[in-house]
Amino acid sequence: MNSFFSKFFGKKKKTPEQEETPEQNPISEMEPDERFVHLFKQKGGKFLYCENHREVLEYLQKILEENIWESVYCTHDELKKDLRSIDVPITNDAPVFYTKCENLIVDDGSILFSSNQLGEKRLNTYPENFIVFAHTHQFAMSKDEGLSLIKFRFKDKIPSNISAVTDYMPHKEDAHFLNYGKMNSKNLYLILLEDL
Repeated sequence: MNSFFSKFFGKKKKTPEQEETPEQNPISEMEPDERFVHLFKQKGGKFLYCENHREVLEYLQKILEENIWESVYCTHDELKKDLRSIDVPITNDAPVFYTKCENLIVDDGSILFSSNQLGEKRLNTYPENFIVFAHTHQFAMSKDEGLSLIKFRFKDKIPSNISAVTDYMPHKEDAHFLNYGKMNSKNLYLILLEDL
């Protein structure tokens, strides 16, 4: 099986005559991982692919430096080790939340979370900025499939507070009254680690 990296980034550059137009290669015909990344970036998400954990730490440090975020809010012990290894303070009032997720939803480019990441707090009570660490095995075709995977993984104790971040441009102007407040919108970086 080809790695995510080779499938998504390993394609040879095409000449202008060989370039496919959107009509020739619709989103529905893309590989699931490519479709997720396309939709995720289209919604304003920032995508970073890593082949090893060293690259995860390098990207994490660059994100924090680029945004001048001097501290991070984090609740996962494993991720706290990452932050400590690059000398980043962990505080409850930090401007950014570093977390894992449950699934990456292919059909709409959203990211599914549960109480395993959020506890019982509502998504809109977290900082506006998220850095999400995920693995390539976490793709799910739809939210329904994502929910089924959560139920299967945690059949003894199904997590509550299941929420999805569906948009990655919290300050985008949108006059549509149903989008007022954009409660599920976060400025979000996704660090995706290839499963080996």
